[in-house]
Amino acid sequence: MKNLKTIAIALLIAAGTFSANAQEKKVNINDSKINWVGKKVTGQHEGTISLKSGVLVFKKSKLVGGNFVADMNSIQVTDLEAGKGKEKLEGHLKADDFFGVEQHQTAKLVIKKIDEKSKGLYRATGDLTIKGITNSVNFDISVGKDLVTTTFAVDRTKFGIKYKSKNFFEGLGDNVISDEFELTASLKY
Repeated sequence: MKNLKTIAIALLIAAGTFSANAQEKKVNINDSKINWVGKKVTGQHEGTISLKSGVLVFKKSKLVGGNFVADMNSIQVTDLEAGKGKEKLEGHLKADDFFGVEQHQTAKLVIKKIDEKSKGLYRATGDLTIKGITNSVNFDISVGKDLVTTTFAVDRTKFGIKYKSKNFFEGLGDNVISDEFELTASLKY
């Protein structure tokens, strides 16, 4: 019984030490950006998504975790002008064919594992949730003085977004939309 108490006390001290060494840094959502690029046979479209919240976790000066929530209602198209297709495409991206934002107002990324590749450069594995579906994603993260950046591809079909995918529909010809879209995030903390 005495050994059990000693082990329990040691675990509590170790947990307290970890918590004391880990530091959460809130992401400044107003100064942070998430850009997206979606491609199709005949070209591409690009735009932005606003961050609703975000936290980076550091232990000493090394990144060890983080979690982020994107506001899917904020999807904007930046390569089209108002009255020239911008509103139509934004509406379609928010519809059930794509992100279904009426029912799925947020998307979430939770970093589960990080390995340091070199000073300031990490390889991360995280759980990405879009439309209530969670899949694992891998990506590189660059950490600067007060900025974290990353770019990675997301296979939309793994999140139930199959609209005009050549892997699910035949005879689309030039109307095929790439299964992958690219996200680039610049997060200020």
